[in-house]
Amino acid sequence: MKFFFKYFIIIVGVLFFLPNALFAQDFQGKAYYFSKTPMDLGRWGAKMSEQRKKEVATRLKNRLEKTYILTFNKEESTYKEDEMLDAISGATDSWGKNFTPGNQYKNIKTNEFLQIQEFYGKVFLVKDTLKPIEWTMGKETKQIGNYTCFKATCKRSTFDLSWYNFSWSELRRNEKNQNDTISKDGIEADDMVEVVAWYTPMIPVSQGPIDYQGLPGLILEVNAGNTTLLCNKIILNPDEREVIKIPKKGKVVSKKEYKSIITNKMQEFRSNGR
Repeated sequence: MKFFFKYFIIIVGVLFFLPNALFAQDFQGKAYYFSKTPMDLGRWGAKMSEQRKKEVATRLKNRLEKTYILTFNKEESTYKEDEMLDAISGATDSWGKNFTPGNQYKNIKTNEFLQIQEFYGKVFLVKDTLKPIEWTMGKETKQIGNYTCFKATCKRSTFDLSWYNFSWSELRRNEKNQNDTISKDGIEADDMVEVVAWYTPMIPVSQGPIDYQGLPGLILEVNAGNTTLLCNKIILNPDEREVIKIPKKGKVVSKKEYKSIITNKMQEFRSNGR
């Protein structure tokens, strides 16, 4: 009861004190997220010296630490990487670009999901339905910047979290375990990951980074596996509005089709000794 009373007080505060512009038809916001994934070198890394590990960590910094920008209104959003990080460091990661999420569009009213993926010079437009996420609402709260946030959890398959990515370890598991839980395209249907999200009803839009959505407030933090996404800057109704465009470039495929395409291509590279 205390949790719901506290939640009610925050909602009332939002309705009375949040600027009316937030509820205007042309409302728009921008949220900046910092993504960090710890370096995991596995058995290969166990043979490295500490100096060598530091050198590898420096080379992989742009792949492990990224900044993304979510531009959103009450129904639509785009999500894309902030390329400034590579420009500042002076480093490039052409290999990693093949396996990172591309520019994304989602519409929470029509459940439309589109994402541009470039793979070795070919452009794909991944089109799928925005699936509902079965959130479990928690009682915990914490402060992120100026916003009071509530905890929510869910479980998602590894495919949902990394369909645009490829790993040799995943391929090896697929080759060694020819059972019903792993399909021929490398999708482990039963491998689930617990996700913890923190959302704020102070910004009452059902939006979030990547394909996260469905909570009664903007999602400011997501912890999934060993990756953390944290919002460190929010701009509501910026002076310069950005047109939220629906992407149309690229060969249209589903998530499963795209996963199968990159897996088959990597197998081909291996067979050809590349």
